Amino acid sequence: MTGARHGVLVFGEVLIDRFPDREVLGGAPFNVARHLGAFGCSPVLITRIGRDAAGARLLMALKSWGLMTHGVQLDTVHQTGAVEVSLTSEGHRFDIMPDQAYDHIHPRLSRIAALAANPELVYFGTLAQRADSHRALRHTLRAVRGQRFLDVNLRDPWVYVDRLHWSLQHADIVKANDDELARITQLLDLEETSAESQAEALIQRYQLRGVLITRGASGACWLDNSAPVISVASEPVAGIQDTVGAGDAFSAIFILGLLNGWAMPVTLQRAHHFAGAVCLIRGAIPEHNDFYKPFIDDWVPG
Repeated sequence: MTGARHGVLVFGEVLIDRFPDREVLGGAPFNVARHLGAFGCSPVLITRIGRDAAGARLLMALKSWGLMTHGVQLDTVHQTGAVEVSLTSEGHRFDIMPDQAYDHIHPRLSRIAALAANPELVYFGTLAQRADSHRALRHTLRAVRGQRFLDVNLRDPWVYVDRLHWSLQHADIVKANDDELARITQLLDLEETSAESQAEALIQRYQLRGVLITRGASGACWLDNSAPVISVASEPVAGIQDTVGAGDAFSAIFILGLLNGWAMPVTLQRAHHFAGAVCLIRGAIPEHNDFYKPFIDDWVPG
């Protein structure tokens, strides 16, 4: 691919999703970095993995995709992150293991990687802040000036109101689904009832650039202070394999649109379309780069 390679700093967890019949590489930051790299960006992933077989597998995947690994820290004490995934009558259930390597991202090493990256945008979430890595994120954000994209991921019992509040204070753009937005409203004692009014309350309270609300098969919308609500309607998707990683796919293309100056309606439509395509494969990320080619040919100038 040709053209400018936009720098993005991606902070947070990488892990192994253990399904009953298979193990797949995962973690929202890992998935977002993979997609952005495939579309010609230069993501730097700041995370921490164990010196174990799972960590070696994750590192090998990053290298095989041509992604930079100097932000990946190695831990001799803690294991690479893992999530036990089971299928229930209500969908997938995720049991996130405690005290994993990504909980112990080193602040100084994180800051060095951030300074070297000098990114246009920083992506971070909430899960990796549940333990010591919160301090590393503080150091990281102080080191760089790029836009800050907060991808909310509230997973009980790893939900902390003080860190959610801090994250919103340090974000420019916030992404959440309907359920997460309602949970944020309840945790922060806001009174609004509709998703749009909840998003508007967050924009006002935290002086955000905007809020992105994803609604799965029902589409998505963007709210800010400068224009009416911009929405994308649902698209019928036949042959869904699973929805794991669909939100991460949406985030990646939304970020791609921000970096490339796409109009917001175009960005939302493309992000929704790409997320739907990810639902047609098993797991959060494709096995081969050929998956991306039709989208690159249509969206990214040569």
